[in-house]
Amino acid sequence: MHFVIMGCGRVGSSLAHSLESQGHDVAVIDQEESAFRRLGSTFEGRRVTGIGFDRDTLVAAGISEAYAFAAVSSGDNSNILAARVARETFGVEHVVARIYDPGRAEVYQRLGIPTVATVRWTSDQMLRRLLPQGHVPELTDPSGHVVVAEVTVNPAWVGHRITDLEEATGARAAYLTRLGSGMLPGPDTVFQEGDLLHLATIATELPTVEGILDAAPVTADH
Repeated sequence: MHFVIMGCGRVGSSLAHSLESQGHDVAVIDQEESAFRRLGSTFEGRRVTGIGFDRDTLVAAGISEAYAFAAVSSGDNSNILAARVARETFGVEHVVARIYDPGRAEVYQRLGIPTVATVRWTSDQMLRRLLPQGHVPELTDPSGHVVVAEVTVNPAWVGHRITDLEEATGARAAYLTRLGSGMLPGPDTVFQEGDLLHLATIATELPTVEGILDAAPVTADH
């Protein structure tokens, strides 16, 4: 799959190499051509010099064919603007923006843009928001039998109770991230747009669980 990354600093270059090592096609955008030195000679992806929220620059990076877009430059405003252009103009469903000011997280979450604050950034957190089914779990018990993983949820589940999602998958909701804050769902908690769902499940069943939630809920009419 094709991934577009805006920003070729330490975070962007690391993310680019991680994705490429997993067999994905990657394009990296940066305003400074010299920044691409961080990618080294082994990087086989596209290097695009330009402003990351400029449409022509994004098109040159292959945004029209992108599965996901990550905005990890040094500017909060540039990152969120680029993420919005990728989603709203080019229809990229999987976007994530890196932010320096955690206080802005709630604003960005309301715009439907998942964010990762610099103070708690790890490559795994970014990858979990970009990769499709089969990504790295957040937590695995010592035996490797049980995992906690953040799973992608089809927008059609918005308005359903978390218990409906648990019943459909056989998994248990460990916690939700809503507007940048963690919360423990109760029996009446409803899944909202922008929520990040973290489920506990048997490791071997994770792909099945992800597949169920990646699709629209099955109703009595179907």
